[in-house]
Amino acid sequence: MNELLLCVSLCAAFGGVLLFYRLFGKAGCSVWVALSTILANIEVCMLVVAFGMEQTLGNVLFASSFLATDFLSELYGKKEADRAVWIGIGASALFLVFSWLWTLYIPSDADRAALHIAAIFSRTPRILIASMASYAIAELFDVWLYHRLWAVTQKRSGDTRRFLWFRNNAATLSAQFVNIVLFNVGAFWGVYTVPTLVSITGACYVIYVFTSVLDTPFLYAARAMHARGWITE
Repeated sequence: MNELLLCVSLCAAFGGVLLFYRLFGKAGCSVWVALSTILANIEVCMLVVAFGMEQTLGNVLFASSFLATDFLSELYGKKEADRAVWIGIGASALFLVFSWLWTLYIPSDADRAALHIAAIFSRTPRILIASMASYAIAELFDVWLYHRLWAVTQKRSGDTRRFLWFRNNAATLSAQFVNIVLFNVGAFWGVYTVPTLVSITGACYVIYVFTSVLDTPFLYAARAMHARGWITE
């Protein structure tokens, strides 16, 4: 069941990025970055076993935010991609503030939700702080490396459109490695044993390898839609 749900989540996340881009243009990509970052920071609290590996959830949604910034890097340039990253960071910061405030309210005697909200979000500040730091570093690194690789491939091939698959996967896989190591150490050090933490980190990166390879067709599709004038800003 977990494996099926992860596959459905992958299709929904990557398809969602493409749909938001088709409907709302570059603004849709920025909205997706903010939305996926908030949802991933909630989902990452859950630990599951899937495909024989123990892993936290949130990997697919985080991967989709990298795909959204790659859309912006490829089609609108570094400035727009960096802007979307900072929008995601701002959205996470606001979520951190509000989720903390929720746990401070004194519930009514008839309340049935406060206990569960406190159980979920009492650990959220540390997770969100680790997530924000690792996300900011990894996403900004991803955008920077994407354009550095683009300059190299353009110089070697003389064509701005070639080697899209290379710059997408090389930048994303490098940035995802930085992201997952920084996040897991910051969020879960002392929560899980070191062997469990190493296992979670390795499993998450394996997931990122597959998601990074699978997101490439969506990036080609976005470029094709943009070239055909299907996108209304």
